Amino acid sequence: MKQFLLLPLLLCCSFLVWSHGYVESPASRAYQCKLKNNIDCGPVQYEPQSVEGLKGFPQQGPADGHLASAGIARFYPIDLQETSRWKHNKINQSNVDFYWRLTAVHKTSKWEYFITNPNWDASQPLSRSQFNLTPFCKVEKLEIPEAQVHHRCDLPKNYNGYHVILAVWTISDTQNAFYQAIDIDINYELLK
Repeated sequence: MKQFLLLPLLLCCSFLVWSHGYVESPASRAYQCKLKNNIDCGPVQYEPQSVEGLKGFPQQGPADGHLASAGIARFYPIDLQETSRWKHNKINQSNVDFYWRLTAVHKTSKWEYFITNPNWDASQPLSRSQFNLTPFCKVEKLEIPEAQVHHRCDLPKNYNGYHVILAVWTISDTQNAFYQAIDIDINYELLK
């Protein structure tokens, strides 16, 4: 009987150990799954903070086609890429405030934000060729961050319509980084 009582406690604690962080605003694809704004997401809906893979993007890191899931097989459902598959965050100004919610803090070396190219094909898997591989926003800061991290970033000019931002939180003292795909819809007319 004690074994059955310990199992839920062990499961609970294992989620706490592996909890790390996600982009809360504009809400990432994984976090939108937790909020039930996206459906048929698989297990990421229970742990949007665990999308962690090898660091070093774009030279290293998750394989093309698995950038949203960070290459974690149980999270592959969020790699599906279609124009209207995921809820889009409406963006109507050129500067965007990104808020990360950290459920476990880690010594950090940098935060980077990449955006799909102006002529990307939203019906194709997310790959390095779909992204501008120079981050439009980068914060290099060796730190142990607070539970909520804020970055204000300027979007590149002449972007409009549907795009995906890949937000990458690189950990200093491990081989990993956290990856968050953010689906946005830029209303360019309001950016002028």
